[in-house]
Amino acid sequence: MANIPEVMRALEQQSWEGPGALRLIGDAPVPAPGPGEVLVRVGAAGINFADVMQTRGTYDGGPKPPYLAGFEAAGEVVALGNGVTGVSLGDRVIGTGYGAFAQYIVMTAAGVAPVPEGWTDEQALGLVLNWATALAALKPIGRLASGETVVISAAAGAVGQAALRMAKHYGATVIATASPDKHEAVRALGADHVIDYRTQDVATEVLRLTDGRGADLILESVGGDTFRASLAAARRVTGRVVVYGVAGGEAAITNWELNFKHQIHVIGLHIGVLIQQEPASFAEITEELATLRAAGVYPPGQPTVYDLADGPKALAELEARGTIGKLALRP
Repeated sequence: MANIPEVMRALEQQSWEGPGALRLIGDAPVPAPGPGEVLVRVGAAGINFADVMQTRGTYDGGPKPPYLAGFEAAGEVVALGNGVTGVSLGDRVIGTGYGAFAQYIVMTAAGVAPVPEGWTDEQALGLVLNWATALAALKPIGRLASGETVVISAAAGAVGQAALRMAKHYGATVIATASPDKHEAVRALGADHVIDYRTQDVATEVLRLTDGRGADLILESVGGDTFRASLAAARRVTGRVVVYGVAGGEAAITNWELNFKHQIHVIGLHIGVLIQQEPASFAEITEELATLRAAGVYPPGQPTVYDLADGPKALAELEARGTIGKLALRP
């Protein structure tokens, strides 16, 4: 571990009082990789809504304050734990782990992916979380077929934009939901229809746009009332609702509703669980993402980049729904 310092700069979450409780510290211990792990010198860290949820204590299974914040990072492998294969010192990788908003992070070697050749660390952010989640929701989980109609909630976000690009590539008609100030960006990515979820009834609009049939596939990450609207907007019997986020709060569906009111498929998706439980499926997803990059469907990312010290501001803007696309921190 030559040239690796003992301490580093990092963002520490000091309480569950939201992004404002993040503090920049300069004496966080640099972690050491355990068996099957790698130590990565962070070049760029990705910001996700899961980070916002974690600052409020609503992300299931996350660490308790005080903790080093962040889940996603890209950078150079600088140390290997015992038993690591397939990853070498000097490799540039993208992956997940706790404490990404820092200068160094430990990741599970089996869960990292190479930074695409010619891409910067910042451009690669989103590969494992956003793009892999969107692709899993569309294809292996959502079973999207050409000619079908897909509704993408929060279409201006990082996962939403990725899903929109891919859904159009796969021949789907896309109905996107977004606030009015984001409609232009969503249409520029190819959305066939855009719904203002703040002023329009999403279920009513989806049914109108599909001649009363409902959507074949709905990608649902918002939760709350939007989850209820997604259930009503899905096509009876064959419609699928893939749930991969709960940004707007918890919502429920009962067995009675599935039997008598919403005869649809409701499917849960968490990319971290997929990586752990179905590594072969994740490998297929990463291979397909490489194909999509070659086809120009998956271009290098262009995140809005903040300095590490501005992390609290970036997370607060994301929480307020004031951002478009991917956000990143530069350590």
